[in-house]
Amino acid sequence: MSAFDIRPLTRWTGAEIFGPDLTGPIGEELAAALRDALASWQVIFLPDQHLDIPAQKRLTQVFGPLERCPYVVPMDDEPDVIAVLKEAGEVNVGVFGGDWHSDFSFLPVPPLGSVLNAVEVPPFGGDTLWANQVAALDALSADLRAEIDGRDAIHIGKPYGVSHAPKEEERSGGSIRMVRDDPQADREMPHPAIRIDPVSGKPALNFNPTYALRLSGRTEAESAPILDAIQRHTTRPEFCVRHRWRAGTVAVWNNYTTMHYAVNDYDGHRRLMYRTTFGIADDRQTSPS
Repeated sequence: MSAFDIRPLTRWTGAEIFGPDLTGPIGEELAAALRDALASWQVIFLPDQHLDIPAQKRLTQVFGPLERCPYVVPMDDEPDVIAVLKEAGEVNVGVFGGDWHSDFSFLPVPPLGSVLNAVEVPPFGGDTLWANQVAALDALSADLRAEIDGRDAIHIGKPYGVSHAPKEEERSGGSIRMVRDDPQADREMPHPAIRIDPVSGKPALNFNPTYALRLSGRTEAESAPILDAIQRHTTRPEFCVRHRWRAGTVAVWNNYTTMHYAVNDYDGHRRLMYRTTFGIADDRQTSPS
């Protein structure tokens, strides 16, 4: 059965979905309805699911094939799953995803999206924000649009490379193991500054502070004021949804049309999420004509 209750959380971004039971097999009618909801709202939240890992992987495959992310070490017995964990004793350190970004945009073909399953949440804090880059593009000023039309944004894997490695105190704690200081992550990867979502066909801005380095045809210094202005615009509150987690809630987001930010405001408390990622069947990365 595909019928469920969709409750929008903001004008453009985020909706809660009530009704479906995702603990068992997911029929094609329900799967299609979930895909339609994600295309409409860019991020969807499904409360009170309490999925085990096999169920989470089944849900992930509704949206695309399972994909393994580089540079982040998965669970020992589940290579398709990352345990996004911060222990209570990890204080005054960075947190995984603790800056605005879309995931792995420095790869030749970034992942299409991810599923995050809340297992253990702190009594306060630990929210996640998403910013809708389709809405941000629609509201972009004409002068900034002219600066990026027809250009690529050049991305590199700053947190994992050498040239732009973060300071030690800004890195996430030891509960998430990462591969760092890899020169391959410093390879420049061009992607259209205005990216087309391969599922919905919607154009979206393709910049983020974590990985975007410069614009094609321009130096880092020349690009800096443009990138700064665009990145301030892309995270305006009216484009964002802020989600307060409860154990059992599952979030699914489109990585091509959103950025997200994990809020690091719960030192002294444990937070555990299971994350899976899905890819796309082709590598359409074209900008709009």
